[in-house]
Amino acid sequence: MVSQELLDLLVCPACKSKVKLVQEAWLACQNPDCRRKYPIRNDIPVMLIEEGDKYRDVSVENLGTS
Repeated sequence: MVSQELLDLLVCPACKSKVKLVQEAWLACQNPDCRRKYPIRNDIPVMLIEEGDKYRDVSVENLGTS
């Protein structure tokens, strides 16, 4: 699990907006224009812009677990 201390520091690498933990498996950018979602794999956030781009058009309800 990603610690709260780490969550407080993380921002979207593309737009620098805060991210929100979703379903304990994703970090979703809070900027409505950005819409990137970053998976958490083996308790490590994959904060690569290319990875977030893959899920821009997927709603947080449809993300599932990574």
